[in-house]
Amino acid sequence: MRIFAALFLAYVLSIFYRSFLSVIADKVMADLAIGPAELGLMSAAWFITFALMQFPVGWALDRVGPRLTVTALMTVGTAGAFLFAFAPNGIIATIAMALIGTGCSPIFMSALYLLARGTAPEKFAGLASLFIGLGSIGNLVGAAPLARAAAAFGWREAMIGLACCFALATVCAAVLTRDPPKADAEQKDSGLIEGLREIVSIPAFWLIAPITFVSYAVLVTVRGLWIAPYLGEVNGFTTVEQGDAAFLMAVAMTIGAFAFAWLERAMGGPKPPVLWSTLLVAVLFGALALVGHRTGSGAVILFAAIGFAGFSYAILMAHARLFFPDHLIGRGMTFMNFFFIAGASAMQAGSGWLIASGRSAGLDSATVFARLHWTFAILLIVSVAVYAFAPARSE
Repeated sequence: MRIFAALFLAYVLSIFYRSFLSVIADKVMADLAIGPAELGLMSAAWFITFALMQFPVGWALDRVGPRLTVTALMTVGTAGAFLFAFAPNGIIATIAMALIGTGCSPIFMSALYLLARGTAPEKFAGLASLFIGLGSIGNLVGAAPLARAAAAFGWREAMIGLACCFALATVCAAVLTRDPPKADAEQKDSGLIEGLREIVSIPAFWLIAPITFVSYAVLVTVRGLWIAPYLGEVNGFTTVEQGDAAFLMAVAMTIGAFAFAWLERAMGGPKPPVLWSTLLVAVLFGALALVGHRTGSGAVILFAAIGFAGFSYAILMAHARLFFPDHLIGRGMTFMNFFFIAGASAMQAGSGWLIASGRSAGLDSATVFARLHWTFAILLIVSVAVYAFAPARSE
């Protein structure tokens, strides 16, 4: 399928750049002379710009099409990828992460837009889950392989190689992406603000938005930022062992993405698997807070289980897609993606602050991370309580 050929490598890199910092966190902090709060802000910069870009990306997808949108923004991301590899300090590295977030912002939405415009609604969840599952190779590359590459060659050299890959992905997207036929022109002429007004007037949106804001955020914050520092500080893992654990969690997330596509069909729609899996992840975070410090292997198993049960991103997006008319597909899905990524940026910045404040108060690492994991569990329970009232499908 042309969509996969055009955007697959780009999406792999988009997944990589939202999760790689955890594995090289110690090296980056030491080299750039920064602490956990600055690292959290650096990672959050990717998510903040990614989230804010969803508004113009949605408008651009509906108005000018995915080809120009993705090519122009990925060119910016390529520049950011090279800048990060050569960043002399934390400020420049944070700016670079913001540029990379800009470059990654249209990739998945362009793929979803093309899938939504070119396939039947009942096939959308399966194809989206397949795309996410395959794209999760980025999670795998950003775990053990990155840890080993950084150990062998240095983290900057590894990032230069990834920047070259980003440049190649930009060329592939520019050459292979094809815009679909235009939607109803009269409806499509509605502007960005008017389109968003239509979206927020949909009652189901506000029942789905909280779980969208929280569920992906806690998963990517753990995998992308804190799994390695946790295992190093609490369980005494080496850098390579931390990378292996992150790799296992990434594998579990990849398997989970495919599993959710099957569960969506088996359970008659996207809502049941999202609801029950989110509750399960809350329980797993509670278990991690209670017993994760006692045994490293047990903590790794819990992280893997969280990765498997928590990667409901695609079918939650498929649930939201049911409520958007064709002329609002681009803006509707990017608006939902804004909530996914805005939640991640807030969670990453907030988690960095929470950990830094705990350390400043003199708490030991196990207690500091337990507070973080209890916070995640509570947020998930609150969001799923709201989601329980969302309609299973559009009327």
